[in-house]
Amino acid sequence: MLIPHRTPDVEEAMLPPDYQRILTAVRQAAGPVMARRVGEILGVDVTVRARLEPLRGRLVRLVDRGWLRKLPDGRFTTRL
Repeated sequence: MLIPHRTPDVEEAMLPPDYQRILTAVRQAAGPVMARRVGEILGVDVTVRARLEPLRGRLVRLVDRGWLRKLPDGRFTTRL
């Protein structure tokens, strides 16, 4: 599995570099953040939907594996 589930024995360094950068971008934001803002932090052209959707998919994958939380309003935040 490319993106491991978050467990006490799995460290962030085990994630692929792109996913590590996404986690860092979410942490740098002041509070919960939309995918568009993460894209801006990472330098993705957020005006083109085709460039933003793969990033949103990666964010959701990190949520599914327990690395991030997705709020009901669609914003992403780190887990405590």
